[in-house]
Amino acid sequence: MSDINELRNEMDAVTLEMINLLKTRTDIAKQIGEVKKSIGKGIADEEREENLRKKIMKVTQEIGLDETLAAKFLNFLLNESIKVQSKNKQTHLSIFLKAKSLEQEGKKIVHMEVGEPDFTPPEIVKKSLSEVFDEGFMKYGQARGMPKFREALAKYVSQKFNAEITQENIIVSPGARFSIFSAITTLLNPGDEMIVIEPAWPAYKDCALNSGIKIRTINTTLEKKWEPSIEEIKNTINSNTKMIVLNYPNNPTGKILPEKLQDAIIDLAKENNLYVLSDEIYSQYAKTNWKSILSYNYEKSIITQSFSKSHAMTGFRIGYAITSKEIIEKMVKLEALCLTNVSEPIQYVAMKALESDTSNNSKLIQNRLDKLSDKAKEMGLEFMIPDGAMYIFAKINQKDFDGVEFANNSLEKGLAVAPGEGFGNYKNFIRISACQDEKTLMEGMHILGNIMSEKQ
Repeated sequence: MSDINELRNEMDAVTLEMINLLKTRTDIAKQIGEVKKSIGKGIADEEREENLRKKIMKVTQEIGLDETLAAKFLNFLLNESIKVQSKNKQTHLSIFLKAKSLEQEGKKIVHMEVGEPDFTPPEIVKKSLSEVFDEGFMKYGQARGMPKFREALAKYVSQKFNAEITQENIIVSPGARFSIFSAITTLLNPGDEMIVIEPAWPAYKDCALNSGIKIRTINTTLEKKWEPSIEEIKNTINSNTKMIVLNYPNNPTGKILPEKLQDAIIDLAKENNLYVLSDEIYSQYAKTNWKSILSYNYEKSIITQSFSKSHAMTGFRIGYAITSKEIIEKMVKLEALCLTNVSEPIQYVAMKALESDTSNNSKLIQNRLDKLSDKAKEMGLEFMIPDGAMYIFAKINQKDFDGVEFANNSLEKGLAVAPGEGFGNYKNFIRISACQDEKTLMEGMHILGNIMSEKQ
């Protein structure tokens, strides 16, 4: 018994020493974050992380420690550093909330920071809201969604994407964001790795960090048409890599991958047995040829969709995921735990919304994007004409330009834009949304032009 107590005491002492070292490491991470901020450097440093990973793998071999355990522990430490350094990071949502506060004080703001269409949901939505009570959709229901709604979704998806889908392949969620969170949380474990191609919607990273998943970023550039390198993706994959996230048409760039490049990414995912999480909520707004990940019939793919953009139903919080029955079973458990089920009245309304023709929404956004692009070119902004979605991701060619500082200062001038930093290490970019009417968009671009002139 005394031997056990001595060993326990020894283990406790080592644990306490590790906690003290963790505090020291966290303090250093804070200092590094401040330095990075002052010189305009991004939070993640993939090259340095990879060098450290190699050193640790070498040590684990020398001391006989399990490599998987060491890699998971390293990923935990790296994630903690990212959390510390990301604490005050500003995104399109933080700018949106500041804009709303200013509006409550009586200030007029032109909103070009969020992807919220200004047009109303289809007329059938208004009618179906009044039908809910009489139809009796007011009870507890299945966590995966109402069978009648999932059946309608399966038919809708099968026709729209030329795929063979049944209701067993669909789970309803309160917005696509929850489907993304659910897929990451249920399919991956703390210490696992997930690849994200940047620039990217920040929620992918946020969901992963919250679940203890290590993000490995593939950075793309405007100069290379926002196309990721297959070789870089291949070299990033290791034994802890479990998922790759795709988002095309892309938020914020509007990029659609060339088909051969997308094929190569899926082949790579299959070779390495990776989950493919494909966020396709902007598919309705594709201006050029676009191919859904559904078309590959890959059993480890999860496709997320939403009514927010296609049907202008942002406030209804209704979305869904399409995947294999096995993956659905895992996601259902989390959804049942967190929600019981998605609101039946909202499911009924969304089901009726499927009957509407929303093609005019696509034409409207495309026309606005065209007008916005023409004006942005006229103003000398550097960007790639979007293949789809509802944004322009523009580079501001001014010395020492800081997108966060610019976005905050623009609020005082009556304009809200999204800083590029929220989508990755893109400090000298801003995202401009085409979700307002043409007159409002031109008013916003006029304000933007005046602010840029003042900066020069």
